[in-house]
Amino acid sequence: MNSQPFLRTFTAPAVLCAFGFLAAMAAVLQFSLRAYVPGSLEPGGFTLANFTDLLKPLYARVFLDTVWICFLTAASTLIVGYPLAYALVRMQNAIARSILLVIVVTPLFLGEVVRTYSWIIVLGNNGFINSVLRDLGIIQQPIQFMFTTFGVVVALVHVTTPVMVIMLAAGLSHIDRDYEKAAESLGAGPIRTFLTVTLPLSMPGVVAGVTTAFAWTFSAFATPQLIGGGRVNMISNLVYQLGFASFNFPFAASLCVAGLALTIVVLSALRLAARPLENIRPH
Repeated sequence: MNSQPFLRTFTAPAVLCAFGFLAAMAAVLQFSLRAYVPGSLEPGGFTLANFTDLLKPLYARVFLDTVWICFLTAASTLIVGYPLAYALVRMQNAIARSILLVIVVTPLFLGEVVRTYSWIIVLGNNGFINSVLRDLGIIQQPIQFMFTTFGVVVALVHVTTPVMVIMLAAGLSHIDRDYEKAAESLGAGPIRTFLTVTLPLSMPGVVAGVTTAFAWTFSAFATPQLIGGGRVNMISNLVYQLGFASFNFPFAASLCVAGLALTIVVLSALRLAARPLENIRPH
């Protein structure tokens, strides 16, 4: 007798979504292997020229910039998110913990475009930050935050922080507090206890949060498009420009395939590099 009678019913939607995803990826792959015909929306015959063109400095630079922005975003999100997750798990006051949780997860309920426009108001030359600095007499001319890598990373950190905090909080909540009490009983202070016990034991959450933030940022479009203003390009923005501005769908498809492959390679490398950290034990 089947002990899981509803298993097939519950997994059927996921299987259908997987088939749809595979069909879409197959269509993108076949487009990437077709020639671009100027002035026509129909692709030409089979060619590998799209992938060889990716080696040109212009496109290689975009790939490198994308990886660098993803790395900066993941590292910055970890720095911002770890204290929030720690406070969320260790805070004793239930009301304060609930308020902090609402503040942390609120960005998830806002659209990416809404979040990005809010950062335009904050980071613009006449935005909140520059206006405050001018009123205080600290600056005479506005600081250029918009159309810079710094501005893009700041806005992306806002997008990825909720997911990072949730994953870190899950890792911190599974730490046995007896380890910390044992360290304190042996004379370790709060900082040493954190560095030698809490931080090592939370590494699975750190690794999961960093890899998720990296992968999430890799596909970002609205934020680098609006904050970067065409001066800070990522792979998704280049795909949009080639596909919908130049109608070069074959080359845009090859960028998608190369971007997916690069994401898999980078995430695999991160997982291999972080595997020893996941096995760290308090000492």
